[in-house]
Amino acid sequence: MADIDWNDLEAIKRLKYKYQRCLDTKQWDELRECFTEDAKAAYSSGKFSFDGRDAILKFLQGAMGADSFHSLHAVSQPEIDFVDERHATGRWCLQDYVIDTSFDMIIRGAAFYQDEYRKGDDGVWRIAKTGYERTYEEMLPRKSIEGLTLTESRWQSKGS
Repeated sequence: MADIDWNDLEAIKRLKYKYQRCLDTKQWDELRECFTEDAKAAYSSGKFSFDGRDAILKFLQGAMGADSFHSLHAVSQPEIDFVDERHATGRWCLQDYVIDTSFDMIIRGAAFYQDEYRKGDDGVWRIAKTGYERTYEEMLPRKSIEGLTLTESRWQSKGS
């Protein structure tokens, strides 16, 4: 394991937080900046696997881009190891919560991300490989919760 550069450690943490924020706010152009061009992703224990930044973004935008899709992805407990000054690995605990009004469902779960990061010639850290394995996931029909109403949404009118 390489020596820790505290600025690089903080840059990787900020990268992962940016990745989560961009997912939840549907900031696709900004999310693109998080990945290397040749990035790989394997979400949900490899059930959804993609090679290349464009393929990853196409999947994420297709899966999460609808105005009916509302999400919160929160990561914590980072374990980041530096392989050398341009490569690092990371593990993160994920807790996610999804409201999909088109299917009238709530999905929540937890997982552990396994990531690889690469520092470019421009000095910017990016995700070279990401994916997670679920520890659990559960679904609940929204209509089963009496009185449940989505009272505010960035993408939909009130009361959905």
